[in-house]
Amino acid sequence: MAMEHTSDDLDVLIVGAGISGIGAAVHLQQQCPGKRYAVLESQAGFGGTWRTHRYPGIRSDSDLFTFGYRFKPWMGKPIATAAEILAYLGEVIDEHHLAQHIHYDHGIQSASWDSASQRWTVTATRPGADGSGAETLQFRARFLWMCQGYYRHSQGYTPQWPGMDQFQGRVVHPQTWPDGLDLSGQRVVVIGSGATAATLIPAIAGQCAHVTMLQRSPTFFITGRNANELADTLRQLEIPDAWTHEIVRRKVLFDQANFIRRCQAEPEVVRQELLAGVRAALGPGLEAQVDQHFNPRYRPWQQRIAFVPDADLFKAVRSGQASVVTDQIETFTPHGIQLQSGAELEADVVVTATGFHLNVLGDIVFSIDGQPLDFAQAVAWNGALFTGVPNLAWVFGYLRASWTLRSDMMGDLVCRLLQHMDARGASVVVPALRPQDADMPLLPWITPDNFSAGYVQRGVHRLPQQGDRQPWVHGQDYAAERQSLPAADLDDGSLVYR
Repeated sequence: MAMEHTSDDLDVLIVGAGISGIGAAVHLQQQCPGKRYAVLESQAGFGGTWRTHRYPGIRSDSDLFTFGYRFKPWMGKPIATAAEILAYLGEVIDEHHLAQHIHYDHGIQSASWDSASQRWTVTATRPGADGSGAETLQFRARFLWMCQGYYRHSQGYTPQWPGMDQFQGRVVHPQTWPDGLDLSGQRVVVIGSGATAATLIPAIAGQCAHVTMLQRSPTFFITGRNANELADTLRQLEIPDAWTHEIVRRKVLFDQANFIRRCQAEPEVVRQELLAGVRAALGPGLEAQVDQHFNPRYRPWQQRIAFVPDADLFKAVRSGQASVVTDQIETFTPHGIQLQSGAELEADVVVTATGFHLNVLGDIVFSIDGQPLDFAQAVAWNGALFTGVPNLAWVFGYLRASWTLRSDMMGDLVCRLLQHMDARGASVVVPALRPQDADMPLLPWITPDNFSAGYVQRGVHRLPQQGDRQPWVHGQDYAAERQSLPAADLDDGSLVYR
């Protein structure tokens, strides 16, 4: 493979053209005009998650008033389809003339920092122009802005159960949904009960013979209309779109903060309210299913709560097209799944909606001055920069609220830092523990009592650590960070400039 070197150094290299990377490019253009930048994207187009996932019914599980960017009013329903979100992102790219900066089909293999030149060298491959094979390119940049997300797009997580090799049907993961999969007349078992299962099941319930949601343990759900009355009223009053977006966004965030506070202060009261909502959605005669299948062991909001618009999942159960089983898998059989209770679920297709593989910095091989980077040994500065890692920021959004809330704030923080470096005449910035931080307890990137989802806990040992005091806390708390991040002190000694 021939190696091609880019001719000019970049000020900033953005990795990923999903929701975070597109937002980063807009913030950079608006707040740091004149910075030379490029965006590298491994897929053939923009969108990230919304391009990767193509299973039936794919939609957001966050409202678009907070999942959308603060600079781009959302004009549709609160819960949007993947196609609607991709169209929205496409508008952002067009409106801000980002296309000229985005390089698609560029899979990054490695990133190496050289202290002598004070540059990152990023090695990427792309398909050859003549189809003869891959080309290897190198990009040099002063600053890396990692916006590639937190899970592996190429492969979802599927546990290996006994007997899978003898199953005569088809096993499918939603993340790699096959084109043209025909479920007509098929008996389908969906393993899992998170947002993916809650989205997929009502979308296929009318197509297949029957669909069963098989869960090891229950999940909390919230039901409601896929509408926002406040937004509808403001639009009827012909309030400017930007005003409507900001007012509704603030109201949604206010309501969410109040809900989280109640989950912490009175979790059992909130539990009963959530169960009452499910009970009403299922309707008469199915009351027994609520405690059996929809009453989790964990506290409300200890894991993300999926919103079920217009109660479509529960309508599918009520109609008999779908059912829920709470049990554990003993083994696959030639014709289905044998459960630990002794029951057997017959299946032609098994869908493993069982989560993600967490990735770390895009599964890219990183090195600092020739030494491999062990990211798990780093300590996070405001959940964005990392000790021992120069000139790099990673956007890790909120897991229980809209991802974009944090990516927007990260845009402000990174741009403020770049401006500050320019004002100081600094070429390098790297976080470092101060003398007063020497005895600070180090904690996981996300603690189990804060967020206990399996896909996080399976991979948290590969992620950086956090401390118990600012600026070393990564609390996953929007209400706190919307105050702390804009006020983050860039000259308190926790950042070393050169």
